Amino acid sequence: MSLEFSKIEQVYEELAKALDRLADQDREIFLCKFSLLLARETDDLAWVIEMIEEAQNRLGKV
Repeated sequence: MSLEFSKIEQVYEELAKALDRLADQDREIFLCKFSLLLARETDDLAWVIEMIEEAQNRLGKV
């Protein structure tokens, strides 16, 4: 189950808008809370950890 690219773009846009509305000091905690809420939607801990590693690997990449 994965979102098609156009829906991923929409997620990106909504995240960008949410981050723009926040103070700089609140952005990091927002992203952590958002990530934890998404992680709660699965019982696959290995996948969540894999996604954390994937996000780290993609920093600075498109």
